[in-house]
Amino acid sequence: MKLKLCLLAFFSMAVQMTMAGIKVTGPKVEMLTNPVGIDCETPRFSWEIVSSQKNVMQTAYHILVASSEALLKKNVGDVWDSGVKTSEVSNYIDFAGANLASQKRYFWKVQVKTNRGMAWSASAFWEMGLLNPSDWTAQWIGRNNPSDQLKDHTKVRARYLRKDFSATGAVKKATLYICGLGLYEAYINGQRIGKQELAPGPTDYNFSVKYNTFDVTSQVKQGHNAIGVILGNGRFTTMREGNILHFGMPQLLAQLEITLANGQKQVITSDPTWKITADGPIGNNNEYDGEAYDARKEMPGWNENGFNDAAWQQAEPVAAPKGKLSAQMNPNITIMDQVKPVSIKELKPGVYVMDMGQNMVGWLRLKVKGTKGDELKLHFAETLQKDGSLYTANLRSAETTDTYIFKGEGTEIWEPSFTYHGFRYVEMTGFKTKPSLEDIEGEVLYDEMATTGDLETSNVVFNQVYKNSFWGIRGNYRGMPTDCPQRDERMGWLGDRGVGCLGESYIFNNHLLYAKWLDDIEDDQKADGEISDVSPIYWSVYADDVTWPAAWFTGANMIYDQFGDKGPIIKHYAAMTRWMNHIKNDISKDYIVQKDQYGDWCMPPESPELIHSKDPARITDGKLLSTSFYYMLCGLMSKFAALSGHTNDVGMWNDLAAKTKEAFNQNFFHADAQCYSNNTVTANILPLRFGMVPEQYRAAVFQNIVEKTTGEFKSHVSAGLIGVQQLMRGLTDNGRGDLAWTIVTNKTYPSWGYMADHGATTIWELWNGDTADPSMNSGNHVMLLGDLVVWAYSYLGGIAQTEGSAGFKQIKLKPWPVDGLDFVKTKYRSIYGQIESHWQKQTGKFLWDFVIPCNTTAQVYIPVKNGQLDDASRSSVEKQNGKFQKMDGDYAVFTFASGRYHVAVNY
Repeated sequence: MKLKLCLLAFFSMAVQMTMAGIKVTGPKVEMLTNPVGIDCETPRFSWEIVSSQKNVMQTAYHILVASSEALLKKNVGDVWDSGVKTSEVSNYIDFAGANLASQKRYFWKVQVKTNRGMAWSASAFWEMGLLNPSDWTAQWIGRNNPSDQLKDHTKVRARYLRKDFSATGAVKKATLYICGLGLYEAYINGQRIGKQELAPGPTDYNFSVKYNTFDVTSQVKQGHNAIGVILGNGRFTTMREGNILHFGMPQLLAQLEITLANGQKQVITSDPTWKITADGPIGNNNEYDGEAYDARKEMPGWNENGFNDAAWQQAEPVAAPKGKLSAQMNPNITIMDQVKPVSIKELKPGVYVMDMGQNMVGWLRLKVKGTKGDELKLHFAETLQKDGSLYTANLRSAETTDTYIFKGEGTEIWEPSFTYHGFRYVEMTGFKTKPSLEDIEGEVLYDEMATTGDLETSNVVFNQVYKNSFWGIRGNYRGMPTDCPQRDERMGWLGDRGVGCLGESYIFNNHLLYAKWLDDIEDDQKADGEISDVSPIYWSVYADDVTWPAAWFTGANMIYDQFGDKGPIIKHYAAMTRWMNHIKNDISKDYIVQKDQYGDWCMPPESPELIHSKDPARITDGKLLSTSFYYMLCGLMSKFAALSGHTNDVGMWNDLAAKTKEAFNQNFFHADAQCYSNNTVTANILPLRFGMVPEQYRAAVFQNIVEKTTGEFKSHVSAGLIGVQQLMRGLTDNGRGDLAWTIVTNKTYPSWGYMADHGATTIWELWNGDTADPSMNSGNHVMLLGDLVVWAYSYLGGIAQTEGSAGFKQIKLKPWPVDGLDFVKTKYRSIYGQIESHWQKQTGKFLWDFVIPCNTTAQVYIPVKNGQLDDASRSSVEKQNGKFQKMDGDYAVFTFASGRYHVAVNY
């Protein structure tokens, strides 16, 4: 038996090692750069059990935490000994030992007992960060540059800072704590520290500031050393004065703690003894407009000891940001993939247009030669005009241009540091000869997280839509989930992620990203409970609606349902209660919410040239949207109250839900027409999905949805951003999965397939992005995905959970073998391990291979012809250790323990 284990300190770190047939690992999905700098006084422990045997269940565990590896090897847990706990729980077990100390390293292991055997894991460690403000002796430093401009398009040059120092003895350990605002790159003795890009993560710096921690023992040497830092602007220095919040000019906080072999300690801190210059090669830089790099200004050795910095200025003390300084517990952005361009064409003399073949987010890495002083310009865009030139109107004011000036010394290799672009095409000028495809590479940047899901079907249209979704989702992970990556926006709009976060969680382990984003949302909550529709609040958008803020709640629910972590629910319950009370007391009248800002955004319009529908028959009443969502949130709050220990609140939320439901039906339901409001698909599907429709009317309300979709919309997408969050699951749950499949495989407007068939390699902002005003259309938006991805995994692939399960402890495998679909291959890595579902139809047979991870069980719904399970099929499944439970429509339901299985039944 193999045990695969990980330590999660506030769900943030992981390790990997092996011994004697026992594999101990932390899933890469939750790995920080180093297991150091953990800013959490109550770490939580998790592990994963992997075995080739079937029916493996944990029965007990025993955790040891020690102050040294030597003690741990002796099985002495001097920091915490949990004792043997009879339990199946293997995730988020709270540390309950002695108080943890700043900067202290701790060692741990766990003994796991199962029904198949017992074993100790290998040891692992984590290290605490700076837990107390008094642990910081460093000062915030920086210096203004007279050439900086904060008007119109911000022009602020990168700062270079440095400090020589000496380590007075052999170095036993060295740790760097650093926060460079807006963004930083750090070096010790000329060596880049870490692999992070665009760090630290973006926040509302008036409330929260994040530092990163690195083990730099191998970089610091006895004797002379130097530390160097480059500061970019990021979101700290505004990109557009008056339009985006401005926090300040670039500044640095750095503290290097060195422990010598003799036990002595040295601390190197940022202070006015550091030197600073803005006259380095990286000039103006921001996310919207790009980065300028002048290689003639390079300063060889600037980040090494002994560099002549006499021309540099002294750094100055600057005021600390207002926000609380704490360790960043979610991974940074890094280079996660590479894309090679597919073609370069000369548009006119000296002007080349390169096609990456894929709308991507990141930057270019160049290997080029040129004459000193020659300037290259790289202008980025998503689409082309008919003449082959870039189409940039949809970028609005974003300049999206990088410039590089040659130093003229042979081959020069360059990539930017403090910008990124959303692009497929690049206009390149300044080359003396046609650039070579071999010398250019696109580097894909997003938050460091594992790809946890994979899905393939026999349908090429669906496969392209899924691929477009994959690229669109990861292209909008930027330390926060953004709406778009290319124009002068790139904001964390809540409404885009209401259900999308759930679908995304199948493809990527977005646990830590969304946990951080929920913190951002609460940071920006007003005293009366109101929250912004954009978070972090670089744009201040307090609209007092319900549909957009709902993502705060559904995001917390996603983290619990998908990852089994109720921590964010507990953390935000009080703040969520304040918002719910604010809506009830200040925005509602007689239990009807009176405000809605955006409606069913991007409802497919009646004419291809329109951005938004003007037809009243297609526009859903905003009060209906807000009130139905508020009812749904009451249900979530009842669930959250129970999970967070506020059991006395459960009845209060249920009572509020009942009153809201009654008022909703009185105001919006038409019993004669058996529909809601003006009978839009969205008006009907929301109450149907949320459980608001009286039982005797459910079939009729659903029939209205079907008739509207098949009639007026000719079996195409029939809802906007709000309705499409429920559309695919709503149709399938009510017996019209065939209609959902038709919608998803359409190649005509409006559909996801239409986008793909018209050249999209991500997801458009508009269903008709090619026929409406193209200047409004972002080519990389994920808001219109709705529930498509979660539907694909949980319905097509059949990977879901039983009612009441969290983290896939009790799995529900129930595929949907639609006509015209020959196979589906699905994988999803849950917190318990890999779940797989690969089904295919052959003549008269349904063949299914599935995998259930250790320490879980599954209800397995096997499709059978005409709802009849013949004796031969039942016998073959029972030989695979399946235990028959019941018939459920066209499915035979069996229970299975963990293991790998193959079943074949008549179909």
